[in-house]
Amino acid sequence: MKETKEFMMIFRYTPKADYQPTKEELEQQQQWGGFIGQLAISEKLVSTHRLGDDGTLISSDLTTTPGMYSADGMIVGGNMIVRAQNLDDASEMAKACPILNIGGSVEIRSITPMEP
Repeated sequence: MKETKEFMMIFRYTPKADYQPTKEELEQQQQWGGFIGQLAISEKLVSTHRLGDDGTLISSDLTTTPGMYSADGMIVGGNMIVRAQNLDDASEMAKACPILNIGGSVEIRSITPMEP
């Protein structure tokens, strides 16, 4: 097997307050299981996390702001660490991500291990 590196996929989307998904959108959410399952079966999945809806932002002056950080109206909804040959390979994997079907985005970043 070729040597692989680890990359993080960061999932962003625009939240909608008090939104109730349609039946079709609920079915799209089930696509996540297929997406994650396919990566797991191919031994490319390292880990994945969906982030909750509560949070606090702590600024450099130590002030806290309840809620989630939003940039351009989008928030980070979760992440996934995958094994890939290179950034292009990880990017191809991300193109199958269901978040893209709802107008979200996926950022791919290389991971640099930290020494203890």
